[in-house]
Amino acid sequence: MPHATDNRPKALLAMGPGIADRLLADRHRTRLAEIARTDPYLVGHDLTDPTPEVAAALAEAEVLFTCWGATPLTAGVLAAAPRLRAVVHAAGSVKHHITDACWERGIAVTSAAGANALPVAEFTLATILFAGKRVLHTAHRYRDLRADHDWLAELDGAGNYRRTVGIVGASRIGRRVIELLRPFDLDVLLYDPYVDGPEAARLGVRLTSLDELCASSSVVSVHAPQLPETHHLIGAAQLSAMATGATLINTARGSLIDEEALLAELTTGRLQAVLDVTEPELPPAHSPLYTLPNVLLTPHVAGSLGDELHRMADQALDELERFAAGLPFADPVHSGSLSHSA
Repeated sequence: MPHATDNRPKALLAMGPGIADRLLADRHRTRLAEIARTDPYLVGHDLTDPTPEVAAALAEAEVLFTCWGATPLTAGVLAAAPRLRAVVHAAGSVKHHITDACWERGIAVTSAAGANALPVAEFTLATILFAGKRVLHTAHRYRDLRADHDWLAELDGAGNYRRTVGIVGASRIGRRVIELLRPFDLDVLLYDPYVDGPEAARLGVRLTSLDELCASSSVVSVHAPQLPETHHLIGAAQLSAMATGATLINTARGSLIDEEALLAELTTGRLQAVLDVTEPELPPAHSPLYTLPNVLLTPHVAGSLGDELHRMADQALDELERFAAGLPFADPVHSGSLSHSA
């Protein structure tokens, strides 16, 4: 039904091919059309060389509704969007497409990083608890033995009572993991140079150095951002400090771990690993990571997938609705925060 005085902002979807169909259910497209003046089925896949229809919508757009695969918003792209005032990103990090030109223009930015953090934290919680129960080891042993066995004797020392878990990085995801761990009888250590003692106390963790965390934890879970200073944050020294049988979990970025040093530990069987990300993102076909029995390797699936994408769409639409009502974003992204965040 047409609005008598239509003050809804004009919006354009901008994301990679096929993403909108996965991100938006029919209810999302209906709500999008209610909040903004837009064609909820028109998607700009390449804003550097748009179709005439997308170019016309871009020229009028006050808001871009983006997701994975969005075109980097360079000065050239922004020149074609003179009315643009905001970018609502229905995913996590905005570093791929939000450029300095956006901040110089004063464009407001928000993302659904909070919605995307939850499935990563849930994945991490599951792997922490499985690691404590030595599920990967036991499943492989059971498959090989196929016979009665004294599992209580073999798994003596396993379990999740009073086990120490180390969290590397109090990022949004790291904090959600800490929150999800609270109901369990676990001791949680944290390494994060931006967190002080009082804040660690509020989180319910013990702040420690990275080396002490690695040496003291049965499970080390990495949640730091990918920055120049975090490249190979977990190196040979940290890995060698980890106790025999300990598990390293990485759902952040592959570059945070020195993979050559990790492979040296994994091939001996001394450590276990759960790797949802690697460096490179797709390991070469001959990589031992595919076949080592002490490695659970997954193809970067800890984040939102399937129906979890709809959670990101819901949060992004909430933010678009705030913008349409003249309210500030509930979860804004600030340029200064990107220097130490994902």
